[in-house]
Amino acid sequence: MIITSGKYKGRKIIAPPENITRPTLSKVRMSVFNIAQSIIEFEECSFLDMYAGSGIMGLEALSRGFKKSVEIEQNSSVLNILKNNFKLIHDNNSYRIYKGDSLKIVQKLDETFDVIYIDPPYFSGIYEKSLQAVKSIAGKIIILEHIKDIDFGEFQIVKQKKYGDKLLTVLMK
Repeated sequence: MIITSGKYKGRKIIAPPENITRPTLSKVRMSVFNIAQSIIEFEECSFLDMYAGSGIMGLEALSRGFKKSVEIEQNSSVLNILKNNFKLIHDNNSYRIYKGDSLKIVQKLDETFDVIYIDPPYFSGIYEKSLQAVKSIAGKIIILEHIKDIDFGEFQIVKQKKYGDKLLTVLMK
């Protein structure tokens, strides 16, 4: 996989095996950040990726001008790939990586995030739980990548785009 835009554009990163994770396609990543940029300015913003995998979304965020990215990943073998991918940018102050259950970790975070990206395994059944978990730390927008209808609760849909069988949904409180 390659970072698509910004100061790290063109840098290659390692993707975990596809039987473990499902990497976000480059056209979907570009759309995520184009949509986000139409709503907020990235400078000084923070990004949270609840189900980080390779870390490509956080790396794209930092490449495009976000001040900070926080990554959460539960799988140990994927975590090693994630850490190695972030070492490529040589800026230890701009990111934090947590190992463990995202639903538990976000409850312990004591900061708000301008953009929260939620893309768990499609059939995990934890989209609604993820939204509830980030309620108190959601700053400006939440972006979900999903394939089925979800109960967004008290969040309002700002924008929704379809890519094949995938949906990108942007929410605000």
